[in-house]
Amino acid sequence: MKLSLGPLLYYWPRATVQAFYAAVADTPVEVVYLGEAVCSRRHEMKLADWLEIAAMLRGAGKEVFLSTQVLLESGSDVTVLHKIAANGEFGVEANDMGAVHCVTGKLPFVAGPHLNIYNADTLRWMHELGASRWVMPLEMKRDDLVQVQQERPAGLETEVFAFGRLPLAFSARCFTARHLNLPKDDCGFSCIAHPDGQVLRTRENEPFLVLNGIQTQSARVHSLLGDLPSMEKAGVDVVRLSPQSQHMAEIIGLFDEVRGGANPRSAQEKLQQLLPDQACNGYWHGRSGMEQIIEVAA
Repeated sequence: MKLSLGPLLYYWPRATVQAFYAAVADTPVEVVYLGEAVCSRRHEMKLADWLEIAAMLRGAGKEVFLSTQVLLESGSDVTVLHKIAANGEFGVEANDMGAVHCVTGKLPFVAGPHLNIYNADTLRWMHELGASRWVMPLEMKRDDLVQVQQERPAGLETEVFAFGRLPLAFSARCFTARHLNLPKDDCGFSCIAHPDGQVLRTRENEPFLVLNGIQTQSARVHSLLGDLPSMEKAGVDVVRLSPQSQHMAEIIGLFDEVRGGANPRSAQEKLQQLLPDQACNGYWHGRSGMEQIIEVAA
């Protein structure tokens, strides 16, 4: 199985982003997704900056894709989408059907997790449109994946989101701005103050969700590190890790060790020390997403 690093979901200063990916170049991930997938108001990184990082990572031997925005809200968003689709150098991860339309018949693409491909018929259709890889929806369970894999078209790779706070929903409203009583169009780019999102707690003070601009995430950190053996058995080709602001190189290293044969249970125990909250893997096991199921192959 290959390791991939998904697109950066948070808003970081430009220098921080550049330093982060310079460090990524020295990690064992084989695939890197770049670009703004959440909010077009985030202006620290331009498309030219992402292309510069993409060229650097390709020079380091990485396979690089440009990820498109999940929720397009303006004509300028559509313009950027067309520029990404026509970049001519790097593959594209399509995160909405508009992006799929832009790349169909032009180049192979990755069908992102937000396209909601839950059955073999949809998967075949996406492959006919030009998808060379698909990313399993976040809520899909292992048993359903196994069933879809039995009818997967030849030559189509399967990727699974295996680490990071789960991007659960997108909205036209910016919840980070709303929390500060700011209008979305005058948000002050306030999400840059929260490099791993802003935790929303219950009345009992339990972490529940994370506000990340227009995106809502899980407070718990989804991790399938202990489930890598079952992922391999299910025929997963690519294991996706989502960036967080701290300890990312160590986290990548733990996943690399387990795919190389290290004990998954002990690696998961080490991983917990590197997380901003408790781990969870319930969706993979067909349970509620926030549960943590211990099921390590012998």
